[in-house]
Amino acid sequence: MHDPDADGGAPSRPAGAGPAPAGDTPSSRPPTGPSTTPPPGEGPLCGLRVLDLATLFAGPLAATMLGDFGADVIKVEHPGRPDPSRGHGPSKDGVGLWWKLLGRNKRTITLDLSTPGGRETMLRLAATADVVIENFRPGTLERWRLGWEELRQVNPRIVLARVTGFGQFGPYCHRPGFGTLAEAMSGFAAITGEPGGPPTLPPFGLADSIAALATSYAVMTALTARAATGRGQVVDMAIIEPILTVLGPQPIWYDQLGYVQPRTGNRSGNNAPRNTYRAADGTWLAVSTSAQSVAERVMHLVGRPELTREPWFATGSGRADHADELDEAVGAWIGRHSRDEVLAAFDKAEAAVAAVYDVRDVMDDPQYRALDSVTEVPDPDLGPLRMQNVLFRLSETPGGIRWAGRPHGADTDDVLTELGLPPERIAVLRREGAL
Repeated sequence: MHDPDADGGAPSRPAGAGPAPAGDTPSSRPPTGPSTTPPPGEGPLCGLRVLDLATLFAGPLAATMLGDFGADVIKVEHPGRPDPSRGHGPSKDGVGLWWKLLGRNKRTITLDLSTPGGRETMLRLAATADVVIENFRPGTLERWRLGWEELRQVNPRIVLARVTGFGQFGPYCHRPGFGTLAEAMSGFAAITGEPGGPPTLPPFGLADSIAALATSYAVMTALTARAATGRGQVVDMAIIEPILTVLGPQPIWYDQLGYVQPRTGNRSGNNAPRNTYRAADGTWLAVSTSAQSVAERVMHLVGRPELTREPWFATGSGRADHADELDEAVGAWIGRHSRDEVLAAFDKAEAAVAAVYDVRDVMDDPQYRALDSVTEVPDPDLGPLRMQNVLFRLSETPGGIRWAGRPHGADTDDVLTELGLPPERIAVLRREGAL
């Protein structure tokens, strides 16, 4: 999420929100994670150094994804205003739980980039780094004399990923930009919700998460280009764009046909039956029939094989035009059976169905357990934690979670010592407010 407070006013890092663990003290290197994860110094991105200057949530999540596969991610936060994600959502014993996920596999340091000492230290860090990820409003780093020209002067191979709501140019580039605005402006909210109802926003950071995936992909693309050219470059990531891409062919539909997709609730304009249906025990199930053969199996299963012989049943759009009739047939059958009975019958018929889960179901599901999709991570603050595992499995060079999010500034002294700063200089920087 592009932070709106990191712009033209006082030259400071974004303001934080909520309590954060005490930090900015010397500490040992982070503990390693479970034995099934690679220890520090391993993983396919080992040797890659990433400076995470961003906040809430697209930029930091992109950095997390790189850290999950071995990159040395150094999270840079303002000394007095930590990343607001530390105070977002529920906490336990004063420790923000969202941060434990978002801050995993990162070393944390404090640095006020607007101070002379902070700028000097940032340039020393950048000289050792491969990637910088930031989400200040356009012009902020330049005002601090830490923009692209200064960064590439100290390190011509560096990749600067700039994640903002609207990109680095254009009429909206200086506006505050949050994922919610991208969800509205992309067309997502307009097609989400019941017919005749209001546009619906997701209750989680959808646009930010999609932008994070895109940013990590863009960074790796830039690094691949660097291997050929020897030069770094700027990644300009506007949060409004990746979510527009994943919405599919809406622009070309409108361009060629003048078609504007309406809100259809859980239904699809491309096929039917496709909906959620309530079982006899009060639980809900989702049915998908994107494939013609699956649609036919479903109708045989629910006792309405005659519908498959209707001329309109032969295409997905034809079935969508008769969604009321198909929903009634499927809904009536599911309504007479329990969730387990429905799942067993659909499995036997090789038809596509899934129970509608909440997080309790996710944590108990045998498929998620088999994949270790939600894994356990030891944590010195809260003890064992369960959180989402890395995004994918690599057979030869797997990623892993080495530690959960660490306290604010926990690794400042270690990182600066690695840069060659003596204790006396670190003490001066701290007195000057740069750390």
